[in-house]
Amino acid sequence: MIIDGKALASELEAETRRRVERLGRRPGLATIIVGDNPASMMYVRIKHSACDRVGIRSENARLPEGTSLEEIVGTIESLNKREDVSGVLLQLPLPRGLDPSRAMAAIDPTKDVDGFHPMNMGSLLAGAEGLVPCTPKGIIWALERLGVSLEGKDAVIVGHSNVVGKPLAAMMLNRNATVSVCHVFTRDLAAHTRNAEILVVAAGVPGLIRGDMVRPGAYVFDVGINRVGDRTVGDVEFDEVVKVAAAVTPVPGGVGPLTVSTLMSQTATAAEMQMKRNGR
Repeated sequence: MIIDGKALASELEAETRRRVERLGRRPGLATIIVGDNPASMMYVRIKHSACDRVGIRSENARLPEGTSLEEIVGTIESLNKREDVSGVLLQLPLPRGLDPSRAMAAIDPTKDVDGFHPMNMGSLLAGAEGLVPCTPKGIIWALERLGVSLEGKDAVIVGHSNVVGKPLAAMMLNRNATVSVCHVFTRDLAAHTRNAEILVVAAGVPGLIRGDMVRPGAYVFDVGINRVGDRTVGDVEFDEVVKVAAAVTPVPGGVGPLTVSTLMSQTATAAEMQMKRNGR
């Protein structure tokens, strides 16, 4: 089976749209982009289009290339104070020389729809998931929607970034999977991946996972987005792995749409949290 990320994302967006309608007020997502990175501008447009589909108001603070970290933090703090802004998202990467961690930490944890604030990451590790990183949350949601229970499963994650690998490992552990996390220093990668009932690959290496590295019947999620010539490819050699796995995500059209739809879901969650906090 090829896992249709676009179809699953549409299901999640429909669910989010119903939640937004029940809120009684329109949530707002504010994005911040610094500089003129074309990829960042494209990603922000994609997120704003998704907002339109689910009924979330969106706005973008466009800051010039030479903006200081203090000015970025000031913009974030002003958005934190606004009741009509439910979620604040700082689009990465920032221009060279700017520390994203300090800026991310300035976001109100209840508006941190990207899930990267230290408080939210700490809650995740403690087993109290609230707002969490969107790509891992999207993968967990897809597994649940596909009827795949994580309890007791052998899961392998290739890549230990703060964006995907580490938070996904915590989410899987919270659901009682047995989790291995591999990375560039792992000596025999195939020995690990062949044991995985659930395999998630987020290494940024085109074609890293071949068909003979996958356990028959595994569920494989390819998070990689790589440009090879004029093609966009993942970290998984799709044509080989699709013959072995029970299910695999394509690139593009797999994990990417799930990430965006999860961001919408988390913006609705943030709005619900804020209304509850304010006694509404």
